[in-house]
Amino acid sequence: MSYGVTRLRGRLDHLVGPHVRRGIERVEPTLLEILRLGAYQILFMGGVPAYAAVAEAVDQAREAAGQRSAGFVNAVLRRVAEAGDGLDRFPAEARDPAGFLSTWGSHPRWLVDRWLAREEPVRVRRLVDVDNARPSVFLVPLEGTPEEAERRLTAAGIAAEVVGSGTRCVRLGDGVSVVAALQTAGPSIAQDPAANLVSLYADVPSGTMVADLCAAPGGKVLALPAQSLRILAADRSESRIRLLRENARRTGRRLAFAVADAGCPPVRSADVVLLDVPCTGTGTLARHPDARWRLRPEAIEEMARVQERMLRAAADVVVPGGLLVYSTCSLEPEENGERVQAFLAARADFTLEPTDAVPAEYLNADGCLSVTPQVHGFDGSYAARMRRAA
Repeated sequence: MSYGVTRLRGRLDHLVGPHVRRGIERVEPTLLEILRLGAYQILFMGGVPAYAAVAEAVDQAREAAGQRSAGFVNAVLRRVAEAGDGLDRFPAEARDPAGFLSTWGSHPRWLVDRWLAREEPVRVRRLVDVDNARPSVFLVPLEGTPEEAERRLTAAGIAAEVVGSGTRCVRLGDGVSVVAALQTAGPSIAQDPAANLVSLYADVPSGTMVADLCAAPGGKVLALPAQSLRILAADRSESRIRLLRENARRTGRRLAFAVADAGCPPVRSADVVLLDVPCTGTGTLARHPDARWRLRPEAIEEMARVQERMLRAAADVVVPGGLLVYSTCSLEPEENGERVQAFLAARADFTLEPTDAVPAEYLNADGCLSVTPQVHGFDGSYAARMRRAA
């Protein structure tokens, strides 16, 4: 219910709002959450009778704010149940795509406007639909093949299927215990195909010194297909480094660890530097539905400045002839292609170096990794592989 209400908050507010005379923005936050929960149960959980959802919400309101608030919640939710959630209650999609996608589609209006400025409405509709669906859970086996992992899981009664499509992922069935799957599949990690494609796209040569400067929780560095001689995993969060250390211990991977800001790398040089920078995460809104409501328009520019600082610092660590792999889970050009092009303009000693380690369907015209939810059905990810001149 919490995830459902968070995903559909924009839709719920649009349906509840007309029944609040003083305006939904003036409703006390606790009561507003109770209204959203009640409306979600009434309109989108077919197994919950409307009267039961209303009664539960009224009891919650009475306990939280007294009898008067209970009466208010009762009246609003009864009107919501009577009005329903038909498409006629929303702006017409063909005439007002931004209004439709921000209300029925339940995304902030400013974000919808950004996407519509560079994409056709039908593609933005597909993106919104993916964001509002429950994402699958995937495992990546670190030893053996995905097919072998699938056979082990299936033999243990755990629903699983190989994803293929150029990834090493296995999709788990709905309701499967991730802990049980990790214990059964052999050394493995939970990782979306979009993130797995970043590890494959990095195409790290064997026997190299790798520094992952934004490593935690560690999926990308643990999933590197090449066996490097030395791997340093660094992150500014001590708690997340502890999580990465535990994942490495569980999977039998030998890494060195450091708590450090990527803007001040804790290593003088490395053959390969991985830089999975902090970003707005607009490619992972299905997996993190709360992020869409926390995100602010100015965050994109703020993140771009952080990414620029980290890129400058990481570039100096790469040895002559070495690789710098920059990645995000954002869909925004300012954090992806524009950031890389600005870096390359400032650093003539780096050039893009395409790779055929992933299928061409995941590469853009520049040879950079570009995975989008509306096209590929996974999380979104971007990566650029840059070689420093020897």
